[in-house]
Amino acid sequence: MIKDANVIFTFTIKIFFTTIMFLSILNAELFDYKIVPSSLGGRNYMNVKILDSKEIRFGKSGGVAFSEISDLAYKDNKLFTLGDKGVLYELNINLRNDKINELDLTNATPLKAQNDQKLDKVHRDAEGLAFMGENLLVSFEREHRIDLYSLNAKKIKNIKINKRLENKDDYQSENKGLEAVAYNEKYGVLTAPEAPLKSKITHTIYSQRAKWKFKADGVIKALEFIDENNLLVLIRDSNKATKKMITVLVRVNLEKCQKDKCESDLLTKMDETDGWNIYNFEGLCKVGENRFLMISDDDEDFSQKTILTLFEITN
Repeated sequence: MIKDANVIFTFTIKIFFTTIMFLSILNAELFDYKIVPSSLGGRNYMNVKILDSKEIRFGKSGGVAFSEISDLAYKDNKLFTLGDKGVLYELNINLRNDKINELDLTNATPLKAQNDQKLDKVHRDAEGLAFMGENLLVSFEREHRIDLYSLNAKKIKNIKINKRLENKDDYQSENKGLEAVAYNEKYGVLTAPEAPLKSKITHTIYSQRAKWKFKADGVIKALEFIDENNLLVLIRDSNKATKKMITVLVRVNLEKCQKDKCESDLLTKMDETDGWNIYNFEGLCKVGENRFLMISDDDEDFSQKTILTLFEITN
């Protein structure tokens, strides 16, 4: 009896410390991070208000690092993020009172094909992420495509894309592929190459059968619907004089386009030259009415940071 009690006690202790270690790995360290220049004297700039910004750090989960985050998707206090190496991360997030209060990593799973095999290096360059119903759309570079995945990271099916996007030789490079994806019931699945196709001089957003063009410098990093007709576009550019990074947010009203030509509404322009403390923002998702998160890609470089920023569109 005593021996059995000792075995149970030892087992309980092991479980306790294993659980503590597991939780310590999954709980994010959140550090306040100021991206707005002091010269602005506030958090509002043009049509955007920065509500909160955090540097986030995780340990490894199951041997998988939280790194190179390329996009975000949000539903019911769950945040899904996508890594460049084809890893889907699931997190619990607390956004109470317009603050990023808590962030807990609950799962990190490599994307898998329908045969349950992990994607190889050529096929795993995942860039865009968006909910479609209860599943997730993932867009890819190099092997330019969009696939539908379950929340446990298993492929469900291919998504048919616009014929104009099917020829890989039409892209400016294999690394300028389908960087972004968005979805709503009215327009269906939307995507955009990071840079215009070789024969184009304007950015183009594509659905399966339609397209919308708008003029903008830089490269498209993410798409997200603001409402039924308005699309938020995250663009990365560089200052021609200083070579420093610029993050741009523009709004495109798809319903008001003339034929396939659209006007873009500049919401904000964050230029490092002007004191914006920004990194390589790549991901975007809606978390409430006129409220969005965007996240930076640390490029798997210890000198860079993963920054999560909560902002509001004010007009």
